[in-house]
Amino acid sequence: MIDFIAGNGPWAWLIAGLVLLALELVVPGGFLLWMGIAGIVTGVAALVWPIGWPAEWLIFGVLSLVSIALWVRWTRSRPAVTDRPYLNRRADQFIGQEAVLEQAIAQGFGRVVLGDTVWRVAGADLPVGQRVRIVGNEGAVLMVEALD
Repeated sequence: MIDFIAGNGPWAWLIAGLVLLALELVVPGGFLLWMGIAGIVTGVAALVWPIGWPAEWLIFGVLSLVSIALWVRWTRSRPAVTDRPYLNRRADQFIGQEAVLEQAIAQGFGRVVLGDTVWRVAGADLPVGQRVRIVGNEGAVLMVEALD
């Protein structure tokens, strides 16, 4: 293989880069994309400048590692954009809303109806019919405070 790369270095790198790009279509994940691009860049560099195969491997390795590291850093720093931000956090969507107690808060717990769901609430003891504001949640229990 080393003899093949040494004899056909630039073309071997270009072909290897294209093969890696094709594999990215089959095995998505992004890593093969950047390695394929690094292979193509290495092949173009070997066509333009006469460099030996150790330098070609060094160029390929450095380009691959740097581009993959930058790609991972960039993708992890981007916030996930979604049209349903509360999909698995339903209780979070009620923070700041007001409700009326359906069951008095006694010994720290009571109930409110929000939409079509009865929610367990926690807070200071309050009577039925008291208006409350939802200030947080602990799992599926809404934390409330009384409104005057």
